Amino acid sequence: MRAELRGMRAAATARLLWRGPAAAPARPAASEVLSQHLRQRRLPHWTSFCVKYSAVRNDQFGLSHFNWPVDGANYLVLRTGCFPFIKYHCSRSAPQDLALQDAFFTALKVLNAGIPTLLYGIGSWFFARVTETVHTSHGPVTIYFLNKEDEGAMY
Repeated sequence: MRAELRGMRAAATARLLWRGPAAAPARPAASEVLSQHLRQRRLPHWTSFCVKYSAVRNDQFGLSHFNWPVDGANYLVLRTGCFPFIKYHCSRSAPQDLALQDAFFTALKVLNAGIPTLLYGIGSWFFARVTETVHTSHGPVTIYFLNKEDEGAMY
């Protein structure tokens, strides 16, 4: 049921945002950028980054807190749209039932009309100066960090 709702939301969003036949070339899915970044970092304990909406297809629309398996490791992912970015915070952990938290975070975003996430996105635009290139099946994608991450750091 939940997957069906996500599919319906994605289809509605695609129709609303359709740019016509002169649309930009294919972009990688946001999920591919997430997985490739975790692989490039050799499955870190945690990471927190932003990727521009314009650089990816937003295939994780409607997901706020979820498990993400990559090469035998599981990550608890907090994700939010903070225009002009999608923000990810990932922590390696055993899989958990996150349905209640996902619904809570999604409801919170709806109730506050997305204003805090918009402000976070604008702030990130000014302060995200550390970048990294993630290699995807559709070419390189730049991701942005608010702080330089130490490789192998636990926190």
